[in-house]
Amino acid sequence: MRAAWVLLPALAALSAYYVYLPLPGTVSEPWKLMLLDATFRAVQQTCHLIHYLRLSHHLIILNYLICTFDKLKSVSSEDINITDAVFDGVEVRVFEPPAKRDERLKRSVVYIHGGGWALASASILYNNLCRIMAESLNAVVVSVEYRLVPEVCFPEQFHDALRATKHFLQADVLAEYSVDPSRIAISGDSAGGNLAAAVCQQLSKDEHLTIRPKLQALIYPVLQAFDFNTPSYQQNMNMPVLPRYVMINYWIDYFNGNYDLAHSLVINNHTALDVGQALSFRGRLNWTSLLPSSFKKNYKPVIQTTGKAEIIQEIPALLDVRAVPLLAENETLQLQPKTYILTCENDVLRDDGVMYAKRLEHAGVEVTLDHFDDCFHGCMIFTIWPTDFSAGIQTRNSYIKWLDENL
Repeated sequence: MRAAWVLLPALAALSAYYVYLPLPGTVSEPWKLMLLDATFRAVQQTCHLIHYLRLSHHLIILNYLICTFDKLKSVSSEDINITDAVFDGVEVRVFEPPAKRDERLKRSVVYIHGGGWALASASILYNNLCRIMAESLNAVVVSVEYRLVPEVCFPEQFHDALRATKHFLQADVLAEYSVDPSRIAISGDSAGGNLAAAVCQQLSKDEHLTIRPKLQALIYPVLQAFDFNTPSYQQNMNMPVLPRYVMINYWIDYFNGNYDLAHSLVINNHTALDVGQALSFRGRLNWTSLLPSSFKKNYKPVIQTTGKAEIIQEIPALLDVRAVPLLAENETLQLQPKTYILTCENDVLRDDGVMYAKRLEHAGVEVTLDHFDDCFHGCMIFTIWPTDFSAGIQTRNSYIKWLDENL
């Protein structure tokens, strides 16, 4: 009995130590976020152990666990017709609201889910978001089920998203779903925001395309792997649920690279001044001129004089605009549609979105930058108990409101 009285406080103390993280005072519901992060870290560590024992790839196990948990809290809707289809070899899930009297054509959103190009799916985890979008906007939502890491790596995720989107943009396909060709948006969050931006850029350069997106809406998108020391990367390097080392590992997995490169990427060795391949891109990602002073604060650029050119030789995709849309040339940016970009203060990717917004503005594109001081990366999908956050509801409502007013 005495041992139990000693053991229980010790376990409580250890649990509190594992869960607690020093978070900025602006973060909403900090203890709930700490618990979510601790759970996610515990699951990731278990998955890495399984990977180390060579029983399965850690991302496959992690995705299985995420999808299993999501099934326990899924929400259905009798008002939305949900069907699975294949668009040019790519699986999609289509959400269709009921037809209204005297309504001929609906608007539509092509949605590309996040998850580090490796996790989640159109049918699980994002089912609730797409259903609410279809209901709130009275729009046909096409959620793209692109293939994931480790099954495939870059550029296959990009190709899947592009093929599915181009197929949907055909006049006969739009007619089948009663969609207005002049009222289509392409959207995505996180890695899906990366794919949405890259697909939008590619579509804008396709001279044979007759139907083009009216809008693009990017939710805390990941847009560059050139500089892992922007102010938001420095400020939020240990922030739930996407610390810097996790984001770098997602990039390495996406490019089928070696984890041994992680340290060199952290200190920007791959884009040092003596790496000739990177020199022409440096001016397109100069955060000292693209970010407002409120974001730059007192952070200093991390630019190595000498680095490792072999990293770019081994992974040339680090400078491929299909993977890093923020590095696109101005001529491409000028062709982009009206744009919405949502960013969160407590997110390593904050500056990716802010810099892209500024570059698009400089190129003459109409941009809405919707920034949230108290929110964190990934918050929009956390809206159902027990992982419900006010930040998720707040960002989702703002995003849908913009689409409703502009699409």
